[in-house]
Amino acid sequence: MDRRQKRTRRAIFDAFCSLLERKRYDHITVQDIIDEADVGRTTFYSHFETKDLLLDALCEELFCHIFEHDSCPFSGNDNDLEGKLSHILWHIRDSKKDIGVLISDSSDLFMGYFKRHLRAIFELHIDSFHINVPKDFLLNHLVGSFSDTVRWWMREGMKTPPERVAGYFMQMTEKH
Repeated sequence: MDRRQKRTRRAIFDAFCSLLERKRYDHITVQDIIDEADVGRTTFYSHFETKDLLLDALCEELFCHIFEHDSCPFSGNDNDLEGKLSHILWHIRDSKKDIGVLISDSSDLFMGYFKRHLRAIFELHIDSFHINVPKDFLLNHLVGSFSDTVRWWMREGMKTPPERVAGYFMQMTEKH
């Protein structure tokens, strides 16, 4: 992708994020995005076939770094699930303009994307949980519980430090 295409893509992302701060996802139209980004319809569609694919691409960009385990500075090693969860929370707090708006909007599409990435992290650590339930049930519970924890934390104004929230979550899972 050349620089001009990257600038256009960034303008579309920025416009979309700006709109998400003011409107719910399901109330935003492609025309709104085009107007806000000051690009033509053909230009928009040359980058994204639909608004949902724009959201998917935005989520991919936002979460690319967050969910890479090699780049997690809060995690001492790959077995440190609490450190990884804390890392995710730090990114949400630092990117609350983009990620926070999407989480608080409760877009099913966004939450589906978020949960898929959470699931991958919990799958890496599933054998360290000593709870006698089917693994798929446990994964579903952990992903749902952590995503609800993130929403609670955001409603509370993210006042609790990310490490403490991750610690609370780990205490609730009775991981030994």
